[in-house]
Amino acid sequence: KVKTKPLKKNLNPEWNEELTLSISDLHTPIHLQVYDKDSFTVDDKMGDAKIDIGPFVEAVKMRLEGLPNDTIVIRVHPNRQSCLAEESKIVYKDGKVVQNMVLRLRNAECGEVELQLQWIDIPGSKGL
Repeated sequence: KVKTKPLKKNLNPEWNEELTLSISDLHTPIHLQVYDKDSFTVDDKMGDAKIDIGPFVEAVKMRLEGLPNDTIVIRVHPNRQSCLAEESKIVYKDGKVVQNMVLRLRNAECGEVELQLQWIDIPGSKGL
């Protein structure tokens, strides 16, 4: 579980933060929850989304070293089960597998979250 810093008085926040998650189960989606920070009461839940990391993990396992920059490895299309608002491309960029995505928040009046996944092998970890 990781959290971004709260942004005050902002209707369209941009965090631009890097967060590192340790993934122990490659088949379990990542759950994203968005809250409105309140000073004196319980924070209000603004919406949530699930991120299916399956296609991303598949691309990482391909060991893509040597591909040209910005090579599209996998295209992930939105469907009824996903929270994707639009097609997401998994690309090989600067020696890394990267996936940019726009997620439509569920359980919300409206709202989208843009984020990027990037796989990092942490020294001392099992890796894939």
